[in-house]
Amino acid sequence: MTDKYEQASEVFQLLSHPARLQILDELRRDPACVCHLEAVLNKPQAYVSQQLRVLREAGAVSDRRDGLFVTYRLVDGQVEQLLEEVLGPAGSRTEPVACPCPRCDAE
Repeated sequence: MTDKYEQASEVFQLLSHPARLQILDELRRDPACVCHLEAVLNKPQAYVSQQLRVLREAGAVSDRRDGLFVTYRLVDGQVEQLLEEVLGPAGSRTEPVACPCPRCDAE
């Protein structure tokens, strides 16, 4: 029975950080590269990468390298469900002005 509470506590700790919550909210809309998340959060690369590392180690996101860009995606269904309950429907992808990634640059 204690394991259930430990696991729930870990999920809530993961979601309790505003930047991680914003990253997860963005990733539930669409996979995104670090530079896209930097532009959305208006935070430096090192800060965004640090939060992504925490999310990746927790198993909430996965990454895939594509040349110079690393794309992250939300892979934890429980986290996605909690975000839906707390934040509502995902809506459309944020389109930051200052994102140089090929995906944003092509749009």
